[in-house]
Amino acid sequence: MDLLALADFNLVARHSGFGKAARATGRPKATLSRRVAELESSLDVRLFERGARNLKLTEEGRALYERTGRLLAELDEAASAIASGGHTPKGKLRISAPVLFSHSAMGKIAAGFALKYPEVRLEVTTEDRPMDMIEEGYDLVIRVNPDPDESLVGRAFLRDRLVVVASPDLPRSTGDRAAPGVARGAGEWQTWHVKTPSGRSTMKIEPVLILSTLIMVRDAVRSGVGAGRLPISLVAHDLADGTLVQWGEIDGPEIALWTLYPSRRLLSARVSAFLDFLKQAFPNGTPDELAAYIGR
Repeated sequence: MDLLALADFNLVARHSGFGKAARATGRPKATLSRRVAELESSLDVRLFERGARNLKLTEEGRALYERTGRLLAELDEAASAIASGGHTPKGKLRISAPVLFSHSAMGKIAAGFALKYPEVRLEVTTEDRPMDMIEEGYDLVIRVNPDPDESLVGRAFLRDRLVVVASPDLPRSTGDRAAPGVARGAGEWQTWHVKTPSGRSTMKIEPVLILSTLIMVRDAVRSGVGAGRLPISLVAHDLADGTLVQWGEIDGPEIALWTLYPSRRLLSARVSAFLDFLKQAFPNGTPDELAAYIGR
């Protein structure tokens, strides 16, 4: 396959047209059109649907663009690094992170990274939903307890655990008597299984509030309206101050935050730098480190 023709195809696909690509790069429009036609001929497949006013990738063209665009970008980056005699991270870095981690820590992380690597243009979006990071153009994704995915590699960089906390004045659940609780989402169980120093037990909870984020749950619990299930890193300072007390630890799987990235490409200098930055921020990956990083 002609790499020059492939590069021109990616250029046209990225700019959604021959004219736009030509104006953005100063390349002759006729040259770009000829290169793409030669690539289509060599592959014996149509890569673009050519309308009167617009250009649209075919299904085959979209698949080729998705598989080769990042590889070509990596080649350009490697060539630039060799030519400059170094591996200074530069360019755009797109990251998707979960809502709670973003609201509590990601702003500080992003600012510190931007100060250390001013040539990287960092873009962070906040969401918890599953995604196809290649399809949506992300370089790195942070997720909580992600499902196994053979197309991705990664590592856990932070661990946390859920605890039941409440105001010191709130009556606890005893016997058949349910304690008022703040639930995250309508599907949260009304029976919480917890571990305490004296052993395992079951708490009956009557939700008095149903909220959509853990930050909202924490703020409601602080007000004394009910107990809540929260990551200990999020309430560590409240527990230390005595403004909240711990009723027990949720008897369930550990919470782990993972960094994920595609396995079928070289790890870019930008991603490597961000992974190293997270490692420096959380060297042991403990809840105490996250609590200290978040601050009060």
